[in-house]
Amino acid sequence: MYIYMNTKEQQRRHSVADARRNLPALIRAAEDGRTVEISRRGVSVAVLISSERFAQLGPKRPGFMEAYRTFVRKTDLAALALDPAEIFAAVRDRSPGRDFQW
Repeated sequence: MYIYMNTKEQQRRHSVADARRNLPALIRAAEDGRTVEISRRGVSVAVLISSERFAQLGPKRPGFMEAYRTFVRKTDLAALALDPAEIFAAVRDRSPGRDFQW
């Protein structure tokens, strides 16, 4: 019973028009941990939550190094026979560059 009452207190429902008028206050409410529901003609269309809570909802994505290590562990790079000179030959500009004087 307490969980239901506590959740009900933290969740607020606002119309789109009301949300437009009171956006700063609704953002503060979300920052404080409250869930703000936005409705159009009585139908829920959006929910405003803190960025911290949003980060908790999604799957944790690996960082670059973790993803790279996983790739290297699962892939036999020698079997791919990649030649960096061949791959990047057209990418690097070998011209001497522009003239420069102080």
